[in-house]
Amino acid sequence: MVEVGPEALADVAYGLFELALNKKLRAEGNFLFQLVETRIDFKDRFVAFFSRFGDEYPQLSEALLVKFGGIDPIYEMITGGEGVVPSRTTQMYWIIQEAPDIAPEAIEDELAGKWLIFLPPDLVDEAWKKVRDATCANILGISAKVSTAKPNPDSRDQMKVIYVYTADWQDEAEVMRVREELRNLGFTDRLGYKRNIETFKGEYAQKGKRVTFYSA
Repeated sequence: MVEVGPEALADVAYGLFELALNKKLRAEGNFLFQLVETRIDFKDRFVAFFSRFGDEYPQLSEALLVKFGGIDPIYEMITGGEGVVPSRTTQMYWIIQEAPDIAPEAIEDELAGKWLIFLPPDLVDEAWKKVRDATCANILGISAKVSTAKPNPDSRDQMKVIYVYTADWQDEAEVMRVREELRNLGFTDRLGYKRNIETFKGEYAQKGKRVTFYSA
């Protein structure tokens, strides 16, 4: 068995913890970003949730406490924008927002695909908020995600990217409906749409090779 170092374990622990926290808050009728952006104090709920997480995953809980120095720093980090604002998120490579009643695994379906919005870092926070809110309102597709400030070894440059997913690349009418909604949000430059088929094959754009299926 490969032994996992404490830093790697803490990284895994944080990702699982925030996913579980978002799921719990959503079940209660809240989104994490709503609580953070409206400055609602939810510390008591947060501490209670962390305690339950620790009961279920004691090793992961301990790894988080060791890395961050306690519960309070974790709460302060999250209320400061970690997992909500791309430029303030350094613990995860992506922030993900599903549309209502959509399962997280829907974006992994082979039929799914996504519009790609590339942006410089100083524009990504505002753009993400528009896409995120429209996704929550069921105006766009099934899900959206954005790259964060955490250095990603797979990145080829400093640009950030927002993915806007639709359920079925074959449904051209729906794909183009989402594209039109993105125009309404201010994304008027030409965008490419990539199918999961190409992503799963590990195919990426190169000079002289295009991997986007639609362009509009």
